[in-house]
Amino acid sequence: MDGHANTAEPKNEIPSLRSSESDSSLDEDTRPQNRVYQSTHHATQPSLHHGDLELARTKSIAETMSPIREFFFVGLLCSAQFVTQAGLLNTLNILHIIGSDLGINDPGVLSWLIAGYSLTVGTFILLSGRCGDLFGYKNMVVLGFIWFAIWNVVAGCSVYVHGNGAQVLFIFARVMGGIGPAILLPNALGLLGATYNEGRKKDMVFSLFGACAPGGAVVGGTFAGLWALLWWPWTFWTFGIALVVLAVLSTFILPSVPLDPELRNLSTKERIRDLDLLGASVGITAMILFNFAWNQAPGFGWEQPYIYALLIVGILLFPIFFWIELRVAEKPLIPFDVLSTDVTFVMLCEMCGWASFGIFVYYFIQILQQLRHTSPLLTMAQLSPVAISGFIAAITTGHVISRIGPGWVMLISMLAFLTGSIIVATMPAHQIYWAQAFVVTLIIPWGMDMSFPAGTLIMSNAVEKAHQGMAASLVNTVVNYSISIGVGIAGTVDIHVNNGAQTVEDELRGYRGAMYVGIGLSAMGVLTSVLFLLKMRMHERHVQRNTKAAGV
Repeated sequence: MDGHANTAEPKNEIPSLRSSESDSSLDEDTRPQNRVYQSTHHATQPSLHHGDLELARTKSIAETMSPIREFFFVGLLCSAQFVTQAGLLNTLNILHIIGSDLGINDPGVLSWLIAGYSLTVGTFILLSGRCGDLFGYKNMVVLGFIWFAIWNVVAGCSVYVHGNGAQVLFIFARVMGGIGPAILLPNALGLLGATYNEGRKKDMVFSLFGACAPGGAVVGGTFAGLWALLWWPWTFWTFGIALVVLAVLSTFILPSVPLDPELRNLSTKERIRDLDLLGASVGITAMILFNFAWNQAPGFGWEQPYIYALLIVGILLFPIFFWIELRVAEKPLIPFDVLSTDVTFVMLCEMCGWASFGIFVYYFIQILQQLRHTSPLLTMAQLSPVAISGFIAAITTGHVISRIGPGWVMLISMLAFLTGSIIVATMPAHQIYWAQAFVVTLIIPWGMDMSFPAGTLIMSNAVEKAHQGMAASLVNTVVNYSISIGVGIAGTVDIHVNNGAQTVEDELRGYRGAMYVGIGLSAMGVLTSVLFLLKMRMHERHVQRNTKAAGV
């Protein structure tokens, strides 16, 4: 992409030499890789080797598909993002109805129905993305749909359990169900990244993937509101049925992308060894403990010794994870050599922006339902503009990211997160919908649907085909883990400033305190993106000076 030239070290471009003949006759074991690598690791190669020329002549897998199959192919993979957000909002929208039936009244425990889901979505993505690199993206996508379906059915069946066991089973099902999207997201993106060559079409496909997030949220929340009029467990049972249908369609429609040549001849045992299970176990444990402490504290109090203990152990495990990845693992879960400074800046922006979004979506709905007493269906009606605005934002991003560069796209998205957080933080308890609530539903999707495509495109174009699952995993890990952490941190502030939430004023004070955290996080995202742009500008000037000096 043109815009990426501003964010990476100078590199030798491989000309786009496309053969007129289709490579459809090549089987999976002989088809050469179709990526044109843009990793800075390859920037030092002075000339094209024979293999590079063959690589450049190879058509992408997408070019071998008929238009109809490509339509269903993209639609199925985009549904991974759609069902992930549907799984978040179908619970959030009827949170208090579920809590009432299961006997959950503590707001701190109620938030676990949301945070527990995002926790496992964020923590298991890295491992599942690596599984896709080793066992095939298509296989993992099908597995993700099936896993997600099973635990949604279990969540609905929790209503038949008596006593506290019902709430325990529901929360457990939500936590386990989050592993489904953790499998789906990186492998769907990995399959897209390995199927399309770089260019405008790939930009647009990745943007469409992001565009499905607000639409999925609205559809999931709306169906939850409809089923709640009858019996809320049907929300999860029908969702599970839909996921099984998607798994069956994926089996017949999705192509099997050939594995990296180094991996084809490995046995199952050798592939499991290459998963870096030691690093994955330490990393997942660290993220779970750290996140659990932050989300448990609002409901049970920071005075509990076990919360401090879990938080400290989680923090101590992070440097151990990095040590394992850098010094111990033969095939690290995260190959840090592909993580340039530019990628690090992008990840920091994603972290700040999506943490503020997690706070926004949770507390915006609380304000609507708890203070303004809107029904679940009316809540989704008031949120519905995010689907339209999000689609426009995603399409716009697909068109402009190659022209203005990912740095400017990231800055605009962070400003959208910041503006949205400020609007919600200043909303009165009772106000006409069109004054602020409507405005924020138009603004916040620009943060979601500009930052996500920018991050995924940068990572996808920075790594080789063999690491597409890892690239998608990093972005999705940051996005979903940040949502969960943001809710936990904001919940702690909420509990400490709401004076027990005995009155509407106290409840609003707590909500605003939580939203101020979101403002601070999104402001950090804006600052980081500005620094990113300054770094890019300095790099451009440095390259120009060197070019002039070489010319002299």
